[in-house]
Amino acid sequence: MAEAPFVRLRALCVFVVCVGAGCRQDMHDQPRYKPLARSDFFGDDRSARPRVEDTVARGHLRDGSLLYTGKAGADFADAFPFAVDAVALHRGQDRYRIYCSPCHGQVGRGDGMVAGRGFRNRPVSFHVDRLRQKPAGYFFDVISNGFGAMQDYSAEIAVEDRWAIIAYVRALQLSQNARLEDVPPSARGALGRGGVE
Repeated sequence: MAEAPFVRLRALCVFVVCVGAGCRQDMHDQPRYKPLARSDFFGDDRSARPRVEDTVARGHLRDGSLLYTGKAGADFADAFPFAVDAVALHRGQDRYRIYCSPCHGQVGRGDGMVAGRGFRNRPVSFHVDRLRQKPAGYFFDVISNGFGAMQDYSAEIAVEDRWAIIAYVRALQLSQNARLEDVPPSARGALGRGGVE
């Protein structure tokens, strides 16, 4: 009977040794540097190494200054970085209704819900001559960086969607300032029936 506590103690010691042998501290105890700490290993005494010249992080190469800046050289571009088609216009209309119409209104007159509920700085109408004459790159810059009371939407709206919104704004500008001469003769008959198809 006296051997029972001794056997239990021996079994406990064997268990502790087995469990302890499985816990290696190599990764925790390895030599390492704290960020920006001094290092004797490199000749410049810095532990943090500089980036390799002429490298770009994967997925972050912004090849195409027109697409990402709206500029051609130092000036705002009036060209679009892709062909504007019905798909782009529908996407622009969808994004416009989500992000722009609360302030600028459904047709861009600056009479959106926010303006109607007491916003002190009424949003500008897209149909004033000053904005109808601005290049498309100007609108891209305003959407990306904000202007006046308008916040920037670079985090909310993808780059391609910003351009689609601009294409839709251009379509709104054309639709609200169109003359009969702008409508092709073959489509003029449909105007009396409620619109051009």
